[in-house]
Amino acid sequence: MPARYANYSAIKVGQDGHVLTITLDNPPLNGMTPEAHEELTRIWADAGADPGVRVIIFTGAGERGFCAGGDPKRMIDNWGNRERWHVGIFEARAIIVGMLECPKPVIARINGHAMGMGASLALAADITIAVEDALIGDPHVSVGLAAGDGGSLLWPNLVGLVEARRHLLSGDPLRGKDAAAKGLITESVTRDDLDAAVAKWVATFLSKSPSALQTTKQALNLDILDKARRHMGEMLRLETRSWESPNHREAVQAMIDKRPPDFIDE
Repeated sequence: MPARYANYSAIKVGQDGHVLTITLDNPPLNGMTPEAHEELTRIWADAGADPGVRVIIFTGAGERGFCAGGDPKRMIDNWGNRERWHVGIFEARAIIVGMLECPKPVIARINGHAMGMGASLALAADITIAVEDALIGDPHVSVGLAAGDGGSLLWPNLVGLVEARRHLLSGDPLRGKDAAAKGLITESVTRDDLDAAVAKWVATFLSKSPSALQTTKQALNLDILDKARRHMGEMLRLETRSWESPNHREAVQAMIDKRPPDFIDE
């Protein structure tokens, strides 16, 4: 393993020939941790600059979750901690922009549920292959937050504003097969066929000129990268505004308590 990957511990990084596999390693649902969040800000630049890497596979450990997003208990514990929050939103922007800037094609192997930030990580990839029964959704609104860390950028770009409104304003997720039907992801497959589908795309990419593939990806991402650089700061400012509301804490606590939330007027 090249030395450039030696300082990653919260995410697993493995290389087989020209294929680099990045694995979120917090099973069973691979919920986001502060350590993994920070490492994801760096891995895309490291992989993008590695001349030995031609394809990246991005997945989660186990079979239940690709990434379940944020931990509700940690949300409660960190509410009001502005320093921690601002570190998190700075990292969130760096992760999404980093994935879109990475010149190497990224295949998201969505082995299970991809929720919240997990959905944004999946949808920032170039090819997204999900098992049919995996849930893909951005329920920020359900925990009293604006979908500012990638959702409001990526969903409209992939499925249009009407469908983005349908799912981001309700928080309602889709199954993998429905996400594929709407064009949110590239394809959905049975769990038994997941690795074969990923391998097919890997073989396709390895058969192409690396420079042609990488420059084509860069050309395709020009528009959304421009939007990300110009607008993600404002999107995250709006998410910060929602985070400051006591209704965010109430939404999360109600979820933990399994009761209806009692929101105040704002």
